[in-house]
Amino acid sequence: MALRFVFALHNHQPVGNFDSVFERAYCDGYRPFLDLFEQYPEIPFSLHTSGCLMEWLVERKPEYVERLRGLVARGQVEIMGGGFYEPILPMIPAHDRVGQIRTYRDYLENLFATKVRGMWVPERVWEQNLVADIAAAGMEYTVLDDFHFKQAGLEERQLFGYYVTEDEGRLLRIFPGSERMRYLVPFRNPEETIAYFGEVASQNPDAIIVFADDGEKFGSWPETHRHCYQDGWLRRFLDALRYAGGWVRFCTFAQALDQTRPAGKVYLPDCSYREMTEWALPVEKLITYRRLLRDLEHDPRKQEIQRFLRGGYWRNFKVKYPETQEMYGRMLEVSQRLQEPNEMPEKSLSRARQELYRAQCNCAWWHGAFGGLYLPHLRNAVYQHLIAAENMFLEHTRQDECWVELDRTDLNLDGAPEVCLRNSKMAAYLNPQSGGSLYELDVRGVRHNLLATLARRPEVYHEAIRQQTQIGGSQGSQERVVFKQAGLDRLLQYDAYLRKSLIDHFYEAQVTLEQLAGCQEIELGDFVTGEYEQRVEKNGNEVRVTQQRSGQAAGCSVRVSKEICLRATADVVEIAYRLENLPRSRGPQGLLHFAIEFNFAGMAAGADDRYFYYDGQQRAGQLQTQQSLANISLIGLVDEWLGLDVSLTLSRPGGIWTFPVQTVSQSEGGCELVHQSSAVIPHWLIEPDGTGRWEVHLSLRLDISRAEKQAKTSANM
Repeated sequence: MALRFVFALHNHQPVGNFDSVFERAYCDGYRPFLDLFEQYPEIPFSLHTSGCLMEWLVERKPEYVERLRGLVARGQVEIMGGGFYEPILPMIPAHDRVGQIRTYRDYLENLFATKVRGMWVPERVWEQNLVADIAAAGMEYTVLDDFHFKQAGLEERQLFGYYVTEDEGRLLRIFPGSERMRYLVPFRNPEETIAYFGEVASQNPDAIIVFADDGEKFGSWPETHRHCYQDGWLRRFLDALRYAGGWVRFCTFAQALDQTRPAGKVYLPDCSYREMTEWALPVEKLITYRRLLRDLEHDPRKQEIQRFLRGGYWRNFKVKYPETQEMYGRMLEVSQRLQEPNEMPEKSLSRARQELYRAQCNCAWWHGAFGGLYLPHLRNAVYQHLIAAENMFLEHTRQDECWVELDRTDLNLDGAPEVCLRNSKMAAYLNPQSGGSLYELDVRGVRHNLLATLARRPEVYHEAIRQQTQIGGSQGSQERVVFKQAGLDRLLQYDAYLRKSLIDHFYEAQVTLEQLAGCQEIELGDFVTGEYEQRVEKNGNEVRVTQQRSGQAAGCSVRVSKEICLRATADVVEIAYRLENLPRSRGPQGLLHFAIEFNFAGMAAGADDRYFYYDGQQRAGQLQTQQSLANISLIGLVDEWLGLDVSLTLSRPGGIWTFPVQTVSQSEGGCELVHQSSAVIPHWLIEPDGTGRWEVHLSLRLDISRAEKQAKTSANM
């Protein structure tokens, strides 16, 4: 009786994560894991470290990299490759897939003086047409979940070897990683793993069992450092493997390829690991799906039925979260620019592509058990690297800074054209199909998208939060939720539209700030998400977009026009509103109450160096401050860390509401409140002129002089 056991780890920290998180993961997980495994030279393992993390280790922990190099040299560690910055492979163009895999392969082979033969598929998101690109990039094998194989119709007994697959005549070997092992290690007693090995070996003496999972399970996840090291679970596990060495052969993926033949051929469906397919479902469908699974709990046919159940499809995260679709469209735009013939030197083009590859890191593009899309610093990092790549492109394709351009095309891939206004300082993206809103605003000098916002929407764990807070959580809750702060159930609020800018509202005259902040206002118009007509023009060093809509406001037929103008070298967006066909009076209900909503994202809350200011008031509270101001002509937001000052000047003084947009979201440490954007809403009670017209002009200025001064000071130090 004998079998082969492949122990494989995937270590990853996302692009844009805080340095302190990298450091904690290293101290709690990566370093102690190596400390222990070095004491068991007879037990090899395959290791994938994402490029984002590997670059940090090379810079900050060279001694760790040197230790890894020694383990590779003595044959205990096999280095696995992958996409350099951990992209979801079906989400990026084929040329970027091949580029990321090849670039990381070359980097690793140079770093560790070893041949990289296989790769990790990020989040195991699989589509069969990936095979041709993976093989073209020089990879011989990869590993997916046994769930993928079961979805292709294979039985449990067939999942203890690797399979050959192909696309366009290119071959790839694929190992099934064991879901049972993912739940045994490191959460159950080591003896249970050995018993499972014996059970498999008794029926299939030539079996290959693969454990392939996140390395953060060994120290970085909550409570796992104490469990694995202080309480000694990992040492007990390695001792159990050592004692079983007579009938358990330890090997890497590459050794398994060289020592055994494939179990057969297979074509795998579009899939990911089981939990990911669940998270990709719309919330209401996920609730139904989980209810069906609970109903099957005591059904004797559970195993047979469950193999035919599957959740959603990964690409539908772009539908579930339109903000992901926005990032996706922007990423494709930059990728296409870098593919077009241009005059960039190869070294500069390579640097720009590296920035693009960093932006393709998957973590900010979806949401499941961890924060993902809900973490602003991860979304900001995506845009930071996209803007950096585009800046490099423009640096070599524009001869001077005095230029402005207008692009009208389907930028967010919804089947209808959007428009982008660009100059050397900024880029403004408008969506006429969604209220004529401003949905992206890039500040080139600080590589920041001020509209990387996130709307508040229901999530499946919100109901668990509500249930758990009832009667101390003792009744009704299907799952336990860890609260990182109190009162989250009272903060579950949902937006009816995306939190962008230039959103046009009509309210009752008596609407209050508290109603707006609590999503309790009554919208009296149909302009927020209504479709606007659009006219564009370029005149010398100026581009202009006029958006118009005739609609209803409190039972009145009203026409709203808004003109957005950008000039060459300007750091100001000029906005002119004209309302027509306004009623002179609405009788006892009073005048129409018109408001223009702006949201500003990525300027952090809860810090004294991030603050509001307005007429005659240099500091007016941190950026999460809720306030109702009267008769104001100017309001600004400062983020001293970014070096950014955003100001909004009104030609007509009006009231201004400000409040934070905060989500209740789930991360590995529990549920928490996360600041997503600062809402700034100028508003007026409309008194039309004799022709039923009313106008206001706004100037939105993006001042980065503070950042430029900081950069100059740093350069002179």
